[in-house]
Amino acid sequence: MKNTYVLVADDEFRIRKLLGDFLQREGYKVLEAEDGEETIDLMFSSKVKIDLVILDVMMPKYDGWFVLERIREFSTVPVIMLTARSDENDQLKGFKLGADDYVTKPFSPSVLMARINKLLKRDKVEASEVVFGAIRMSLLAREVTINNAKVELTPKEFELLKYFIDNKGIALSRDKILNSVWNYDYFGDLRTVDTHIKQLRAKLGDYAYYISTVRSIGYRLDIENESIDQK
Repeated sequence: MKNTYVLVADDEFRIRKLLGDFLQREGYKVLEAEDGEETIDLMFSSKVKIDLVILDVMMPKYDGWFVLERIREFSTVPVIMLTARSDENDQLKGFKLGADDYVTKPFSPSVLMARINKLLKRDKVEASEVVFGAIRMSLLAREVTINNAKVELTPKEFELLKYFIDNKGIALSRDKILNSVWNYDYFGDLRTVDTHIKQLRAKLGDYAYYISTVRSIGYRLDIENESIDQK
């Protein structure tokens, strides 16, 4: 569980403290947010990968439903909704919006931890393979296939494609790509990014359009890019 981060979003300090203590005891790293706005900011701007979110429904600024919708626009991170309301319609709403589990207050921290462990174990197994459109990536074998045909990628091209899929639908600057794929200690030219993307597009063949150029920003991975210029 080393470097596994859980974001606890709840406006009650005692709940955040209780969950934080239990999570840290289990070996997890904990991030905290006290309202919906801070939760969204952390999801978008955190320098660490958040592996699971415990999300309270009734929070100031933005409620949990709004936050869940924003999260699902760009991430499949496991989300457990936490609420004092046990209404069945609320639970159905949460699952419809993409929640993975639903826990009502008061709750047993031990039972909640069991649910967290189960979700993270499931997510770890699912993460051994990544699928995006016609692309299938085996993270264990470090292999990529497109429509079941194997595509030979260099280690850096593999990491670049995985980074794009992890951030699908998000416009990524060249700086952000360079820092994330080549790490912050890389001081090379930004043209390194353009060169590798050109090579990656060539290997994607008919699916090169998945990676579009976002003018004045950088690049974005999206299936719906066929009509976008790909310089």
